Amino acid sequence: MKKTIFIVAAVLLSCLFYSFNQLKVDNEIFDPTGIVAPNAKLEKLGEGYSFTEGPAVDKQGNVFFTDQPNDKIIQWSAKTGALTTFSANSGGRSNGMYFDAAGNLITCADMEGAIWRFDKKGNHTVIAKNYDGKTLNGPNDLWINPKNGGMYITDPRYARDYWAAADPRKLATQQGGNFLYYLSPKSNSLQRVDENLIVPNGIVGSPDGKKLYVGNMQPAVTYVYDINKGGSVSNRQIFCSMQTDGMTIDDQGNVYLTNQLGVTGFNKNGERIFNVPTGENWTANVVFGGENRDLLFITAMGRVYGLKMKVRGAVK
Repeated sequence: MKKTIFIVAAVLLSCLFYSFNQLKVDNEIFDPTGIVAPNAKLEKLGEGYSFTEGPAVDKQGNVFFTDQPNDKIIQWSAKTGALTTFSANSGGRSNGMYFDAAGNLITCADMEGAIWRFDKKGNHTVIAKNYDGKTLNGPNDLWINPKNGGMYITDPRYARDYWAAADPRKLATQQGGNFLYYLSPKSNSLQRVDENLIVPNGIVGSPDGKKLYVGNMQPAVTYVYDINKGGSVSNRQIFCSMQTDGMTIDDQGNVYLTNQLGVTGFNKNGERIFNVPTGENWTANVVFGGENRDLLFITAMGRVYGLKMKVRGAVK
């Protein structure tokens, strides 16, 4: 009996020791391959927001992000670090955003269930708002293929309390599920390219336009696809067993995911090579910004953060 008790105690002690060490690692910057700039630390770049989301970088390295509950798009200056309002009370409550080749800001206007295009003056145009004549769930994130301008969009249904009373989405999805869409640059009609997803969310693609990464909240996995000519995708594989809200990619092909752990990076083989905890309950999204595209710009709860890296964001 004493021997059994001793064995059980030893096992419990080992588990506690393992958990402690894992927790210790995940409360520090994890960087075994040395992709973080020497002596760099996570820095707070701004605060006082309700919930930050959707960072997108322009050609000058300026980062635009949303204060989603307050329906604002904020601009962070790569030169000065100043924060200014790009769009206020636009009516879209945008989540994910991305710049197209012409310098327009494309946004997932969640409140309207639409994709919007903002020009440099902050004026918007609706470029997609339904599929097969039915309202989208609420576009969440998007990525534009730099090789042909084709746009990939995730459309999960997260019921929002700010949807109008007559909005049909309040009752149920009008699409019958949560899907991955493609919008050709020569069309204003969406195409479904994966109808077998449960809750797709974050999305990013490789700079050569050949791979597409799509994160899921349920199940907690991130997929990788081959991108085919014409915009379709195929050969879906599990890239890593982690859920993600937002995503970005660097010039080495490392993919970065965001969730309750902060920002976690994986190499091309899906091996974990990086983590930076933000200290926030949830880390929503991430992008490479700054004049040299070497600042990991992170949106987390009511704040935005930056971490200098040795790698750079994939150039469009």
